[in-house]
Amino acid sequence: MHLPSPTVAANAPPGIQPLTPDSTISDLLNHPDFRGFARHLLPWADTRYDESLPLRQISRLLPYHSSVDPETVLSGLNRLVELNRQGVSVFHEIYSEQERVQKPDLDEAGLFFFPGKAGAPFALIAPGGGFSYVGSVHEGFPYAISLAELGFNAFIVTYRTGQGGRAATEDMARTVDYIMANADALKVASAGYSVWGSSAGARMAAYLGSHGPSAFGANTTKRPSTVVMAYTSHSDLGDIEPPTYAIVGERDGIAPPVNMQRRVKALQNLDTDVSFRIVPDIGHGFGAGTNTPAQGWIKEAAEFWQAHLPDTVLHPKTQTNPRGNRN
Repeated sequence: MHLPSPTVAANAPPGIQPLTPDSTISDLLNHPDFRGFARHLLPWADTRYDESLPLRQISRLLPYHSSVDPETVLSGLNRLVELNRQGVSVFHEIYSEQERVQKPDLDEAGLFFFPGKAGAPFALIAPGGGFSYVGSVHEGFPYAISLAELGFNAFIVTYRTGQGGRAATEDMARTVDYIMANADALKVASAGYSVWGSSAGARMAAYLGSHGPSAFGANTTKRPSTVVMAYTSHSDLGDIEPPTYAIVGERDGIAPPVNMQRRVKALQNLDTDVSFRIVPDIGHGFGAGTNTPAQGWIKEAAEFWQAHLPDTVLHPKTQTNPRGNRN
């Protein structure tokens, strides 16, 4: 298996203004800091977007999600701009050019990087979207910002859509191989990693926790130290399950709390350590939960992960670190 290596970020010229609620899809797609990967930022692959749509209305592109906060979306996008200008390679191809030529649908897959503390473990985040789209702007980049501020390194996988869970999970497994192969260059620990997922993405994360990346075509056999699952229904189990943090909205009509309760009970029957939270008065797809009763759950889940890190792994303090600190 040939894995591409990180490339040097192509910094944009100074003077480009941050994206605002009035910026449009066209502004995003043509932003110089996003050259070469702009379409990976948006949910739908191979879609003709209404490029006049202002980013304040980006929730229209996320039909399975709720509580989409434009300012939270913009903070993720503008953080990518900042990181790119600092020289960080924010987007990585996980499949080689030859692989993508031979199988063009692999072009949908890729990996975004939000660095935390050098040498700290990494979180791999799979946004949801019913395997029809990838909601990175709502439940990928905002998670990564919070985790990086806590000192963790954070990656967001974009994956093939319209092909169900197997293809998407294979892409996620491939990203584990990519990160492991490039851990030194990326300055991340290869031990103690966690997988995070929301909705369909939570099913992907759970699959890797239950069976390991190698069950989905990767070379890596090492399972994650922690699985974080947000608002999903998933019944598949392995013989041994990693510690799991699970959260769901009380009013979730797509993945009702009772479905997650069944999974929590099954995990507990395997003697798995589980933290489970039902958030009152909120529905499906709330993302980071900005300005909702779920606000703050990312930090709570990160503390659960930290409690299950191996003693040999750098434990970032669960408090805000200077943004972009790599010391």
